[in-house]
Amino acid sequence: MTACSLGRPRATQSLLLASRASAAISGRDYMTPDDVKTMTLPVLGHRIILRPEYEIEGVTVNEVITKVLEKIAVPR
Repeated sequence: MTACSLGRPRATQSLLLASRASAAISGRDYMTPDDVKTMTLPVLGHRIILRPEYEIEGVTVNEVITKVLEKIAVPR
């Protein structure tokens, strides 16, 4: 059972654009996994809807995003 849902493809597009912008601000013309991880919380935080039972338990969207990012291996 998932703790949340993320229902729109615009979220993915926004994450891609924000990650590209993060890279550009850092003076690079390419993205890294760190750019994506850095932008995930600001881009997806308001788009994720937690299941009611998780909200009752006090789980936050930020915690869910952080746990997911910790479990994703960075490609080499």
